[in-house]
Amino acid sequence: MAYLGRGWKATAYFTGGIVISIAQLWLFGVPSAAVFGYFLILAWRLIGLLHGYRAAKKVPADTVFPWYSRWYSLALIFLIAPFALAMLVRSFAFQPFTIPSSSMLPNLQNGDYMFAQKYAYGYSRYSLPYGLGPERRIFGHGPERGDVVMFRTPMDPRVDYVKRVVGLPGDRIQMKSGILYLNGTAVEREPAGELTYQSVTVQAFKETLPSGRSYTIVEQVDNARGDNTREFVVPNGHYFVLGDNRDNSLDSRFDMGFIPDGNIYAKAAIVLFNSQNGSRQMSWIQ
Repeated sequence: MAYLGRGWKATAYFTGGIVISIAQLWLFGVPSAAVFGYFLILAWRLIGLLHGYRAAKKVPADTVFPWYSRWYSLALIFLIAPFALAMLVRSFAFQPFTIPSSSMLPNLQNGDYMFAQKYAYGYSRYSLPYGLGPERRIFGHGPERGDVVMFRTPMDPRVDYVKRVVGLPGDRIQMKSGILYLNGTAVEREPAGELTYQSVTVQAFKETLPSGRSYTIVEQVDNARGDNTREFVVPNGHYFVLGDNRDNSLDSRFDMGFIPDGNIYAKAAIVLFNSQNGSRQMSWIQ
């Protein structure tokens, strides 16, 4: 339609395609409806193809086409501009992620497709692709206790990690028999039933920080490798992170160590669906 000079119709088809693509994304999380999503995309493209063919047959031979019907204009409008917009949104607003492990159970599951807020903490080194962001955080502040964050570790800055911040600069952190101690005081924890994931049954607990913020964690036993640790003192400009699946998480208790402020670049916000579990519902991340 754009090539034929039908600007408004081209815009309508383009917008409709985006809406249907978003609908397909939602339907993909429901196996029984996934095929219907692909059918919608195919039907929309066939309708556009037939409409364009009929419109082209009616165009007079002496028609003067507008500027946007040129091939280079179409490339700019429908290829380069959307790509640039997507990169801007990904760098400064929201970035999608797929969770590859169960280290954040029960709040994040293997296969979850989620979005993280890039603007929540301002912008730091890894906010931009290839680590081209500013060395020091700008236009924001670091995370708060209880935030689920995206970051890169000093030991492997090529890989994205997601964990929960439990220690701020200056905090003293220790694990005793599976209980989290913050500055010498045990963090309140109460049983929250059992949870079965991939045939493994674990105990769930509601953990409440001194600020009153609560979230759910899971454990199999209270004497696992990371359930009894030395006391860690979080240095300035760093954070202490834990996985919510306390017995199955590589985090600050081990080789990962403290996370530099500049390596934290986004706050986990919302789970859209799970590619392996059709019953998984859209949810905000606690």
